[in-house]
Order: sequence, then C-alpha cells, then structure tokens
Amino acid sequence: MRLASFNVENLFDRPRAMGRDLGDRSAVLLQAHADLNAMLEHDVYTDRLKTAILERLRVLRLLGSDAATYAVLRQIRGRLLRRSKSGGTTVVAGGRGDWIGWVELTTEAISEVALRNTIRVITDVNPDVMAVVEAESRVALKRFLDAGFAELPVGSRFGHVMVIDGNDDRGIDVGIVSKPDYPIESVRSHVDDVDAYGRVFSRDSPEYTIRMPSGRRLVVIVCHLKSKGYGGQAASNATRLRQATRTAEIYRRLRAERVSWVAVVGDFNDTPASAPLEPLLQHTDLRDISQHPAFVADVRPGTYGNATASEKIDYVLLSPQLFERVRGGGVNRMGVWGGVNGDLFPHYPTITRPSQAASDHAAIFADLDTD
Repeated sequence: MRLASFNVENLFDRPRAMGRDLGDRSAVLLQAHADLNAMLEHDVYTDRLKTAILERLRVLRLLGSDAATYAVLRQIRGRLLRRSKSGGTTVVAGGRGDWIGWVELTTEAISEVALRNTIRVITDVNPDVMAVVEAESRVALKRFLDAGFAELPVGSRFGHVMVIDGNDDRGIDVGIVSKPDYPIESVRSHVDDVDAYGRVFSRDSPEYTIRMPSGRRLVVIVCHLKSKGYGGQAASNATRLRQATRTAEIYRRLRAERVSWVAVVGDFNDTPASAPLEPLLQHTDLRDISQHPAFVADVRPGTYGNATASEKIDYVLLSPQLFERVRGGGVNRMGVWGGVNGDLFPHYPTITRPSQAASDHAAIFADLDTD
C-alpha cells in the first residue's frame, strides 16, 4: 500500500490574508487577526486593551468599516465600536459581555487551474491512504474528490473521507482519505487536549485507524503543528514543542497498547534538527521515511517552497514494525512553483505562475508491504 501526506493549502477557498503574493504582509495580517480575536475574549476591555484592539483593527483596515479586503468584523448583538462622522473610531464595549461578535478572514476562490493541478498530483502519487492537511471541511474535501476522480473506476477512487473541524478558525483542518479497500474504522480527536499552558493543538492531532485488506490495522496520526509564519519565534517554537511532546505521548500510548503499525504524518512546520521536534524525532523510535535506503530522493532535501534543507517540514514517520516493511518512497513536487521564475525544479506545464500551483508543499509518500 502507499501512504502519503499532502498539504493541499485549501481546496476551494483560501483566506485572502494567506495569499502567496502578499509576502511578509501575510504574516502581519494573520497575526493581527489572531491577536484581535484573543483580545476580544477578555471579560474587561481596559484602556490599554482598547488601544491594542484599535491597532489590530487598523492593520486589518477595519477602523472605518466592518468589511475590508482581508477581514470582516461581525457585530451580531451590541456594538464593539463607535465610528464618528469625523472619522474617529472608539471601542465602546466594556468587555466580552457587552456584545456578541468576532473578526473573520475573508476568502477567495482557488483558481480552477490550481484545482486541476492538485488533482493531478494526487493522481500521479496514487495513494491508498493519504493524510490531507489544510482541507476546509469534510464536505469540501469529498466534493473535490468526487468531482476530480469521477472518471476513475470505483476501486481507484477515494471511498472513505474524514475531516474533523479543529481549533483553527481559518478553515485549515487535517483529515484522511482512503481507497475502498482501506476503510476508516475509528477516529480519536485531540482538539481538547490541554497541558499546563492550556489547549495544546492549534488544529488537531487525530488518530485514524485504517483496516488493511489483510485485516491488520494501521493507526495514522495526522499533524499540522504551529507554523513559523506569524507570531514571535520563541512563542511559536514553544507551542510547536508542546504539540510535538503531546503527539509523542499519543504515539507512546498506542505502542503501550501494543499497536505495532503506527504512522505519524503531516506538516510539522520545522526541520529534522530543530529543538521543537526533538520529542518526536529524537525521543521516540519513529523513523523518517526519507532516511530509508529505498526512498527515492532528488537533489533537493526539502518538501516546501524552494525545497532547501531548511524547508523540509513535511513528514511520514513510521513505527519500527512499519519501517521494516518499507519497499519504497519519495516526493512529488510537480505541483510546486519553485523560485521566482518557477525554474528550480520541473513542474507541470499547466503551471505558468505561482497562483496556478497545486500547493507550496510537495506530496511525500511511503510504499509499505502490508500483506
């Protein structure tokens, strides 16, 4: 069987603030959005907090209107703001109890060409089981797969699709899809896992149990750890460390329960030598598919963007019993636009500009003998 992981970067709609043409401004917008919604949950809006709220609204261009290019202020009941005719804006709510509302990011449709290229990547990889990172919802993912693979024989389509909404309000959840012969038997979510610092996962780290045609079970833990894209580096690293630590605990619990076939896959948003990933990569017996002799590598070690060593952030980690069953593996970066001119490595001829890329991430896969 072929097990793959692919960050599809949303299928139909992507927050405009995550646009590839925004450069560093994307991180600023996303951070302002995250900060603002956290601030709005305070019971009391002090003068200092009101100033900070207004500053984030300014970044999102919401001082003068409830709707802007990158975000929308929803004021459902009560009012957060008063806007004067002279152009001044003040926070009139005294705290969370005075109004009902939030700030959400606006979205834009993914180009049809990009969607076709995403289908092409998945078709070329041809996985039996695939972890999907940054899917908007189960409905969106199923609609995409049903339409994109309708011409294939039933046995070659993805008969099983599962996504659980996580903790990220931008619609970037993690899920799994599998061919008809690989049914999803159970799902265990970790959206509510907490540690001494609060909720652990920015999205989720679900366990999906897949039944093989042989009757054996495979448990796939799908990860999307905290990105480096926005927020202070120290805080992001600390969050990613907490998430990797908890995921390692989940893995060790499965092994203690005598589950021998376990894979931990997804977008870890950090490199193999990073301190935040040590709990997974150094303190468990998990093995990286890219380190197997049968893994077919090219001259670029990364899986994201320009695929440099500092951009190896997508993983397929296998328990020892699975690693000894590896028969092959590799990456497919044909859907990625590499470099300013897209000429760092081959890609599909249908990609003539960055917006037509299937994703900024390559798909990574492992071939396993599961008989």
